[in-house]
Amino acid sequence: MDKLHELVKTLLNDHYSAVLLKKLPEKVGDPAKFLILCDFLKMAECLALANLGTSINLMPLSIWNKIYLLDLSPTCMNLELADRSISHPIGVVEDVFVKVGTFHFSTDFVIVAFDADPRVPLILRRYFLKTGRALIDMFEGELTFVLVKRP
Repeated sequence: MDKLHELVKTLLNDHYSAVLLKKLPEKVGDPAKFLILCDFLKMAECLALANLGTSINLMPLSIWNKIYLLDLSPTCMNLELADRSISHPIGVVEDVFVKVGTFHFSTDFVIVAFDADPRVPLILRRYFLKTGRALIDMFEGELTFVLVKRP
């Protein structure tokens, strides 16, 4: 009985008080992916999937055939995709200019022969976001590119 009496007199800090009163913020999903509207020279607007977990930029062969700006460099890499399947890229294309809003970015793509979702054919890696100095609001699901003026 003495222990029970002691518990009644225990002061609660803000954390425990919030737990008891159910004032904790509710969990939200992890928006690790964003859609970015981008343009190429010979192609109308398309959506690119900016995936924070992706380490390379992927472009399907069908899209590369449409814009066909540069020669492909052969590659011997193998890719393990999210579904654990293995893909053998056709090549790598360097210094492709991608327009996002009013910004132009030079980036490299690994060209793969796969059936891409026609609504979102490109996959951009996290380094693309770093190049564009992207600010990511995870709660709102917004992506903002920042223009930095150099002297």
